Amino acid sequence: MSTLVFGHKNPDSDTVCAAIALADLKKKLGEDITAVIPGALNPESKFILSRFGVAAPEVVTSVAGKDVYLVDHSDLNQSADDLGEANLLGIVDHHKLGDVTTSQPLECWIWPVGCTCTIITEMYNYFNVEIPKEIAGLMLCAILSDTVIFKSSTCTDKDKVACEKLAGITGEGDLEALGIEMFKVKSAVEGTPMRELVERDYKDFNMSGKGVGIGQLELVDLSIVDGVKADLAADIAKLKEEKGHHSVFLMLTDIMKEGTELLVASDDDSVVGKAFDGAVVKDGKVWLDNVMSRKKEMVPNFEKAFK
Repeated sequence: MSTLVFGHKNPDSDTVCAAIALADLKKKLGEDITAVIPGALNPESKFILSRFGVAAPEVVTSVAGKDVYLVDHSDLNQSADDLGEANLLGIVDHHKLGDVTTSQPLECWIWPVGCTCTIITEMYNYFNVEIPKEIAGLMLCAILSDTVIFKSSTCTDKDKVACEKLAGITGEGDLEALGIEMFKVKSAVEGTPMRELVERDYKDFNMSGKGVGIGQLELVDLSIVDGVKADLAADIAKLKEEKGHHSVFLMLTDIMKEGTELLVASDDDSVVGKAFDGAVVKDGKVWLDNVMSRKKEMVPNFEKAFK
């Protein structure tokens, strides 16, 4: 029975590419392992897989009775609903340690870097396994995506070194141009249902007993969503009610202006001011200058505000 490796719900490019890369590495180390994804690919991930000629993993939502590795998450509410019925062998992640627990020791690679694929690049080096060109391409794109072409506060020197190595394998010369091409695909909203946009890169959190959802759309220009912003605001309010959450936030991140317009649906808007130096929510939104990362800026600030 093949071991499964997968990332978080509403998979982004790091989740998808990290699962594929870790499966490739583990296979070369002698394990019977398969990369799967817990939901449909987003447009950016489709673009990356197509560019490097890699087939999309199968969508699998139930993992009961399976041996599994997790990538890009370690929070129960972001993982497969029946993860507790699986045998967790390991975690590779770049977020804070979540609430996943095991009854036995496990392999664990959790580093404070900008992307899970940065860690997996180092794992290939550690185990002295050559990185195939197509896998290098996937990991390169995932790092560019997660670090917002090195602009995010989460980006580290390790991410840049990994990209230099991966670019050498793939022959990609202009990483900024590649990143912009990806983000143009990622920014596409025309004809897309509002809920799909809200959940394109969305995670749920438990913050001091309160349910909090945070989604993010990374855009090459904020004006792209001008025509649908009111609809997005209405949908996060609806999602908040459906989930029974205290708050649902949607980050509209302008990667060129290097800031985020935050759409807010909350039982108490003042929590935003507590999280971000007195920021005032007006008409359900607020601009947050130099805020681009959910992992490093949104989640830690809101966790403190909810205590």
